Amino acid sequence: MKTTLVIFTLNEVDGMKAIMPQIKKEWYDQLLVVDGGSTDGTLEYCREKGYPFIIQKQKGLRHAYVEALPHIQGDVMITFSPDGNSLAEKIPPLVEKMKEGYDMVIVSRYAEGAKSADDDFLTGFGNWMFTALINVCFRAKYTDSFVIFRAYKKNLIHDLDLDKDSTYTFEENLLHTKVGIEPLLSIRCAKRKLKVADIPGDEPKRLGGERKLQAFRWGAAYLIEIFRDIFYWR
Repeated sequence: MKTTLVIFTLNEVDGMKAIMPQIKKEWYDQLLVVDGGSTDGTLEYCREKGYPFIIQKQKGLRHAYVEALPHIQGDVMITFSPDGNSLAEKIPPLVEKMKEGYDMVIVSRYAEGAKSADDDFLTGFGNWMFTALINVCFRAKYTDSFVIFRAYKKNLIHDLDLDKDSTYTFEENLLHTKVGIEPLLSIRCAKRKLKVADIPGDEPKRLGGERKLQAFRWGAAYLIEIFRDIFYWR
């Protein structure tokens, strides 16, 4: 099983300098930085350290996934945030869990033994509510359906139609935003009854940079996706 560690960046130079030295080369087969157009020295840091990177042509996190796909050599991709929210030390146990035959493994902030130091009341309640709603609607057992830090088979992006613009057109046009793929990835893995697990992993506070969360727009978009997929997605 070959793994590609995908690092998503947008003005995260402080986090990159703190977190990337903690990641050991033996933990992955390929590393790829996908940058959304940083202007704070993130790309210069990548060049200095020799980290392979691509620069997104279209804005939005979901486009980062799609544009990265042709460059990903691994059978399994690990998506990782270098802003301090993701613990590098959880990469090896994440890989080991995937080797047990899972389609996706999530590093859960809300599994027993883990906690989030980055949540406020709104994000904590929102994550709980959406995860509970996905569990009820799709008979899943998630403890964390939104987090970016997870590993999954690369082919799921295509198999679950997550690479198609048409999958997101209605909610993005309605709400004038661009959404991520994680909630829909969780929904469609559950709907397909794929083999999914989680492992506990704390979420520390972010290091530098700016929070990109659009709580109300994204929340509304994800509600649309949940109720649409109950009835319409194959």
